[in-house]
Amino acid sequence: GKMAAAERGGSPSLSVGEEEPPLGLDSLVEEEAATAAPSAGFRLTAVRREPAVRLQHGVSGLEPLAWSEDHRVSVSTARSIAVLEQLSDVHSGGQEMVIHRTAVPAPSAACLLKVGPKKEVAECKEKFASSVDPTVSQTFMLDRVFNPEGKSLPPMRGFKYSSWSPLGCDANGRCLLAALTMDNRLTIHANLNRLQWVQLVDLTEIYGERLYEASYKLCKADTPRGELGDFSEFQRRHSMQTPVRMEWSGICTTQQVKHNNECWDVGSVLLAVLFENGNIAVWQFQLPFLGKESITSCNTIESGISSPSVLSWWEYEHNNRKMSGLIVGSAFGPVKILPVNLKAVKGYFTLRQPVVLWQEMDQLPVHSIKCIPLYHPYQKCSCSLVVAARGAYVFWCLLLISKASLNVHNSHVTGLHSLPIVSMTADKQNGTVYTCSSDGKVRQLIPIFTDVALKFEHQLIKLSEVFGSVRTHGIAVSPCGAYLAVITTEGMTNGLHPVNKNYQVQFVTLKTFEEAAAQLLESSVQNLFRQVDLTDLVRWKILKDKHIPQFLQEALDKKIESCGSTYFWRFKLFLLRILYQSMQKAPSEVMWRPSHEDAKILISDSPGMGSTEDDQEEGTSKQASKQSLCDAGKGMDIDDTADDSLPQSSDIGGREPMEEKLLEIQAQIEVVEMHLTREHMKRVLGEVYLHTWITEKTSIPTRGVCDYLMSDDGYDDRTARVLIGHILKKMNKQTFPEHCSLCKEILPFTDRKQAVCSNGHIWLRCFLTYQSCQSLVYRRCLLHDSIARHPTPEDPEWIKRLLQGPCTFCDSPMF
Repeated sequence: GKMAAAERGGSPSLSVGEEEPPLGLDSLVEEEAATAAPSAGFRLTAVRREPAVRLQHGVSGLEPLAWSEDHRVSVSTARSIAVLEQLSDVHSGGQEMVIHRTAVPAPSAACLLKVGPKKEVAECKEKFASSVDPTVSQTFMLDRVFNPEGKSLPPMRGFKYSSWSPLGCDANGRCLLAALTMDNRLTIHANLNRLQWVQLVDLTEIYGERLYEASYKLCKADTPRGELGDFSEFQRRHSMQTPVRMEWSGICTTQQVKHNNECWDVGSVLLAVLFENGNIAVWQFQLPFLGKESITSCNTIESGISSPSVLSWWEYEHNNRKMSGLIVGSAFGPVKILPVNLKAVKGYFTLRQPVVLWQEMDQLPVHSIKCIPLYHPYQKCSCSLVVAARGAYVFWCLLLISKASLNVHNSHVTGLHSLPIVSMTADKQNGTVYTCSSDGKVRQLIPIFTDVALKFEHQLIKLSEVFGSVRTHGIAVSPCGAYLAVITTEGMTNGLHPVNKNYQVQFVTLKTFEEAAAQLLESSVQNLFRQVDLTDLVRWKILKDKHIPQFLQEALDKKIESCGSTYFWRFKLFLLRILYQSMQKAPSEVMWRPSHEDAKILISDSPGMGSTEDDQEEGTSKQASKQSLCDAGKGMDIDDTADDSLPQSSDIGGREPMEEKLLEIQAQIEVVEMHLTREHMKRVLGEVYLHTWITEKTSIPTRGVCDYLMSDDGYDDRTARVLIGHILKKMNKQTFPEHCSLCKEILPFTDRKQAVCSNGHIWLRCFLTYQSCQSLVYRRCLLHDSIARHPTPEDPEWIKRLLQGPCTFCDSPMF
């Protein structure tokens, strides 16, 4: 297809005779887009995805929307950061997207930057406020950096910017959230128990203390500046610690040597903070990040850029050598890459000197920068695509490193929007870029490589055709490119603006079900939790159609036969569970409505027991365990399942066809769950064999797991039999059974989910190590599929590693 946008600049793919349309002429832009339609291979049909999430407060800051790698959407508002976590719930039959909502509240106290002793600062403020020189007094009184508390001015509440870290940075192996308030407080938060966000560190306070101890000099060789009473020095000290943006790097992994010469991997992550005066502070944190004690170092780089507006990490891998740098944009127009010297991180390299990507001071401010790693099919090497939103244009730059030098190709894409770009996001898996303006128009730009550089195919997505008349304030694409999140308010109706503004986060699909299914089957990640946006599209399709498409079933069976990876078994389990939910009848009455029956029955015999929310979330494949304990008491089984909601069989003629189908699906679910359990048991036994000496007792019920694996005559796995033979030989007839902590009786290993002693005491089993959790506190996975115990100080390292793993059924992290 023909390019839908004119290009100008240094690109070799410049079309002859194309001219840039004048700014603001909407008709010309639309005409150009209409005459240059995208090729059929890139056509996109955006479909609305319910629900629309209404925000309690208006959005604030630039780029208010961000989507993390662990599928949480953050929205910066005037009172808090609203966090929307997307879940691919296998226990719900509703077709809407399942969203778990939390919030990071804004601090109640104003942030005062530390520029000197409190008494001296108070005296200087009073002096500047009462100065007879209006250039001093008015500048001081109206600058909200100097006066964040406001007094006669409205308070500076809300958030300016938020940024998600890579996956694997907090104590649960998930993403951290860096938040910058309107009054310049930079903090890092973690969601450790799913219900509450905890502030781990205040970087503004720590950086201010460092500057104060260094007398506000970046290095010891600096000449001393003026006194705080000098207004220019007062401004300088504020400017050097007023954050503009902050961005996380990728995770850096290095090896350290213990005292016993054993090597172990240590992870760290960098957070670059861009300040108002052009300086950049690069913080290094050790992982998992727990708080102030996890800060390894902080180095300050002078960028030399005036009026900096945005930054982004440039990370490049060439011949197994990792390089990094920082891309900084200015409000005046220039863009350049700065070298970052990571002496503390072995195996990482940087540039010898800064590289200017765009040097013209054309007064087009750089609003947003994205750096996308790609593979160049013609040059046969990896490359970096840097895209920046500048006014209504998109500036792009292609960076290739050859043996001789760094090759830079740059240009501008024009004719995209008639209004300035308010938000830009990128799908890093395929390099697709999305831009939007406030008039509800989104552009999708797909890079297409040429012999030397590249060009863009692009098309227009009119949100008005999806949501009606709306104004857009921000967009973000999901990690696997399945959804686009959009912040909207009401647009104009009959030429009139709306009386009230209702801010909403709405979702549109960017992929079809077939594309999502194909991507899940060919995934290199092989983790369902990291592809929740794709699995949600599949879930939506199955719930609507009430069957699994034949092509998907056949392709999945082939994958299972060819490689046997447990990922495909987990994917199959996910599909069967969704199919089970789709075939259940909706309850005829509202579940929360109280019953008017006055019949008095014993609590232990109540048919309602066991159908609590937690038990319904526990899974749909627990019919066997329920039947075994049904006679003892219906209220005691913690694993009550969704067969409570199975359609009742008809009074005449036996079971209904739907009930037969549900029982068949449930039997398949049991088979897949048992296969995944056995595979994980083999992994646990392998760890036991590798890390124990002869007749050594471990806290893992090794003999019980071995007997359980071999108890089924139909299970014939040669690998398991050989492994169990070696372990039993090493144990030398020792059994090392578990004992009940209440009565000291032996806990037999007869059930993978729970342990019951002879006196009837029931303990749940850890799904990661198969130990009995004999405590009141344990962890559950995100979808309530399984539980796991907490690691203890007595546990060896190999057991702690097992306990760090995800759920064996759904890949979800443990909480």
